[in-house]
Amino acid sequence: MRPTGRGWWRPAAGYARCVARAGWVVWIVGAGLPGWSQSRPIYTCVDASGKKLTSDRPIAECNAREQRVLNSDGSVKQVVPPPPTADERSDMEAREREAQAERVNRQDAIRRDRNLLARFPDEAAHRRAREAALDDVRKSVRLSESRLLELARERKPLLDESEFYVGVGKPLPGKLKLQLDANDAATEAQRTLLQNQRLEIVRIDERYDVELTRLHSLWKGAQPGSMGMLAGAASAPRR
Repeated sequence: MRPTGRGWWRPAAGYARCVARAGWVVWIVGAGLPGWSQSRPIYTCVDASGKKLTSDRPIAECNAREQRVLNSDGSVKQVVPPPPTADERSDMEAREREAQAERVNRQDAIRRDRNLLARFPDEAAHRRAREAALDDVRKSVRLSESRLLELARERKPLLDESEFYVGVGKPLPGKLKLQLDANDAATEAQRTLLQNQRLEIVRIDERYDVELTRLHSLWKGAQPGSMGMLAGAASAPRR
């Protein structure tokens, strides 16, 4: 080495050439050592024209085609599939959404079954709950039926009065006509309400029948969630 003009040392030209030659010797010898080339993968593919290509890195000409990664002995280490098309990506995303929905539904089914078992440890508890749910609606039915009878009683004198005007050929007074119309509207609304209440009794019974069938399986040892979602679970009211 020799000092530079600024006081720093640098290798002499001859020494630098020796170091460079030594580096090439090390590289050449190392390249022939066992395992030296195994760290570099071998990529191979067939391009669109049918030509087989090989490289030590992913091949740009085959970005849209399958590429194989080979071991040093030529065996296949990995197959790199081509990137999915837009339609394939859409299908994959749809399948993933379906799978996610199935996972959510299964977790929901497990949770609901566990809740059923906690609320109804035996058939007697379920029967009491059914009767309590039906009792509320039955009370409403009785009230609606009473209201209809009351409306019918209120309507009778109105009809008697209207028959008088019809008999003498006179139009109904405005007040009487309004009273009859109001009675008709109230009666129709009450009948609709009563019909819905009776349908609700049927729905409650059907829901508890479905629950009871499921509970029989759970009480016998079926795993929560193993029977899928309970029919009508999403809309069934919880009491």
